[in-house]
Amino acid sequence: MKVFVTGGNGFIGSVVVRQLVSAGHRVVCLLRETSRTERIDGLPVERALGDVRDRASLESPMADCACTVHLAAPASWDDGESSTLREIIEDGTRHLLEVAGARPGRRVVVVSSTAAISASERPEVFDEQTEFAVDDETLGYAHAKHRAEQITLDAFRRGVQAVIVNPAEVYGPGDTALGTAGNLIDFATSTPVLVCRGGTSVVHVDDVAAGIIAALDRGKAGERYILGGDNLTIRELAELVLELVGRRAMIVTVPNALARAAARAVVRLHIPVPFNAHVVPYATRYWFVDNAKARRELGVTFRSARETLASTLDWLKASGRLSSKSTESS
Repeated sequence: MKVFVTGGNGFIGSVVVRQLVSAGHRVVCLLRETSRTERIDGLPVERALGDVRDRASLESPMADCACTVHLAAPASWDDGESSTLREIIEDGTRHLLEVAGARPGRRVVVVSSTAAISASERPEVFDEQTEFAVDDETLGYAHAKHRAEQITLDAFRRGVQAVIVNPAEVYGPGDTALGTAGNLIDFATSTPVLVCRGGTSVVHVDDVAAGIIAALDRGKAGERYILGGDNLTIRELAELVLELVGRRAMIVTVPNALARAAARAVVRLHIPVPFNAHVVPYATRYWFVDNAKARRELGVTFRSARETLASTLDWLKASGRLSSKSTESS
């Protein structure tokens, strides 16, 4: 097939593109003039200049593609302003589905997030049928992804063959922006290691890419599929990282109320701190999920958290982003 991909130069997107090319598909990647392309340089892909915020720029490159994978999203946590989230995640999804709607029968896989499933203050496992119940507006990314899913389901009701996939917290080699790998560096090098009460589902980028491609073929239009692996508390995540790097360090649990208040102050006052304050509202909640539907209907499997984190840490060390000296026991 000829597949149109938005966000194909990103961490997850580049792995999707590589797997599509390896499977013999032709790929058209939507790129902006300022897009960094080192992850896909050397791959035999067609490059189309455009932006999901510009509906007209999608028309021509999508015209002769059999299907679409929509991955475009803000590049980092620093792009978390509400206007940016709305323009890229919500408006971008709407534009793409409008163009797809003019081409009946074309399959579209919209890559959402488990942040659009739901979260809880205490450990609770969610699935695709869970009603979104995140009421904290500071979780802008979660709300934007939820609204993009509503846009997708509206398009499905108008006849667009759209499938939604919900990756959990994605780790793996190639996370050069340190979107999640930065968490592992913090755990591996901080003294003491600070954690809060929350949790997440950990998944390998290769497994997410395989799930996205499986959804192109086997996903049911109008359905969601959770692409997540093991559920770990933040403390368990820190403990596993310390074990894998062979380091002993004190782990201190910071009360959630204090962590959230500090994060709000840091963001509001633009105070420089040695942690990403935008992550705190998410880390202080539980985002546990059940991947049974994806395993059953898409035929995908998910490696363990240990294997996922080990491969990420190996890459961090090999790329010079994490040195053995910085992980010495304290």
